[in-house]
This record gives sequence, structure tokens and C-alpha cells, in this order.
Amino acid sequence: MRIDAYNAISQVYQANATSKVNSTGKVASANDKFDISDTAKTYSVAKTAVAESSDVREDKIADIKARIAAGTYAVSAEDVADKIVNSVSTLTF
Repeated sequence: MRIDAYNAISQVYQANATSKVNSTGKVASANDKFDISDTAKTYSVAKTAVAESSDVREDKIADIKARIAAGTYAVSAEDVADKIVNSVSTLTF
């Protein structure tokens, strides 16, 4: 790569020249406004609701704990085997 050729071209096009932007110092007028769409408002409400909800289903956990304590909680060996096979079959190597 020839740097001297690049420098010559950038001088021709004045790519390295900087220009100062003049600031007018204007303050936003009373007529300036922005609107949030109904979709964005609905999305915001939904996002807040999801953030506040728990990832854990406490009622289901309490039920299982009570059944384990009472000795009535039974898990089928076939169900466990099916879950293991399904989780292994979804792995990609």
C-alpha cells in the first residue's frame, strides 16, 4: 500500500480538512414535542409486567414440596427417561 498516494488523494479531496460547526445556541421552543406511539406504550407496560413477574412458579413448587413431605410425590421412571432422551437429542455437536 502506498501511503504517499493516499495522502495526495486526501489532499485533493480535502478529506483531512476539518470544519467548525457554528452553534446557534437555540433552546427548544414551546412548539417542539414528541409523541410515543400506542404500540410503544403497550410494549413498555408489557416489559414492566414481565420484569416484575417471577421466573419461578411458587405455587407449583409449594405443591411439590407438600407432596414430597407427605410422601405422595411419585415420578415415573419412563417420564424421567423420556426427558433425558429428549434433552440429549436436541444437543448439537
